[in-house]
Amino acid sequence: MRPLPVGRHGLLIESGSGEEAEALHAELLRRRTAGDLPDVREIVPAARTVLLQGLDDPSRLAQEMTQWQVPPLTDTRGETVDIPVRYDGPDLAEVADLWGVTADEVAGIHSATAFRVGFCGFAPGFAYLTGLAERFHLPRRSTPRTKVPAGSVALAGPYTGVYPRSSPGGWQLIGTTGAALWDPARDRAALLVPGVRVRFVPEEGT
Repeated sequence: MRPLPVGRHGLLIESGSGEEAEALHAELLRRRTAGDLPDVREIVPAARTVLLQGLDDPSRLAQEMTQWQVPPLTDTRGETVDIPVRYDGPDLAEVADLWGVTADEVAGIHSATAFRVGFCGFAPGFAYLTGLAERFHLPRRSTPRTKVPAGSVALAGPYTGVYPRSSPGGWQLIGTTGAALWDPARDRAALLVPGVRVRFVPEEGT
């Protein structure tokens, strides 16, 4: 990992892969909970980086981090969110062809996968979920849709995501859910936040 200064009170840590960034994010949270991390206002993970904001002495932490041993992400404890899903997406048959399986098998593979929120972005409440085996990674659609319905369960590259509201998008749509991904009236507006584990639960009849 490579720490880089961001302004006077920030530090951006570059990792070699998404898996390393997730492991680093988990380690930072663990150290903060244990009181082994300097006061920090925000810890924000992305695809291959983690941003720390609000540090009094970023250079000191950067030096300390060069000595850290970050363990692989193997801990299965913590919050898990179940999301009910109907595997009825318009791209289900195409995804099945790309995977070399039947549509029913797509649902089985996807719902049997242990997902984890790697990072959030794109729109309020949109989470990038990791966990799909590499052989199931998919390209985006060659022609994006101008309107993807809210609640669409989708795949692109190594990620699964759920559209929290209607918006344009080029991901492969395999299902739908009625779960509210973003609700400002909740104590935590976003249903899915970095580090949370996610299970997709097929609804009856799918």
